[in-house]
Amino acid sequence: MLAGAPIMYIPYQTMTLGDLHIRLATTAGAGSLIIGVLLIVLGLTMWFQPQSRVFAGVATILLALVSLVVSNFGAFIVGFLLALIGGALGVSWAPGRPVVEEPADERGADDGPSGAPAAPAGPSLVKE
Repeated sequence: MLAGAPIMYIPYQTMTLGDLHIRLATTAGAGSLIIGVLLIVLGLTMWFQPQSRVFAGVATILLALVSLVVSNFGAFIVGFLLALIGGALGVSWAPGRPVVEEPADERGADDGPSGAPAAPAGPSLVKE
């Protein structure tokens, strides 16, 4: 989601250096806007629909590569790197399994997790 903002904003930005106004808008300005909106939508998809995270991650990586050509070198590499990292995290992330613990009543108070008596915490100082 963070990658979409610089890719949408920077190509339409007008910078001022003294009396000189520099406009970065190119003929592909609409393409930058579309790529930025799609990156934000894919970020929201990864967030709210984790089962489609691999598709959204791959699509994010592809849009990051396209943004290099379309929107001023991926909005001066900032948007490109954010999209690339976000897409890679989306592809590699997997939701964890919920931890289910037994209630304390069903196992003994001194028993370990498997029901066996708990082992001493450290070496014993008592001589036999």
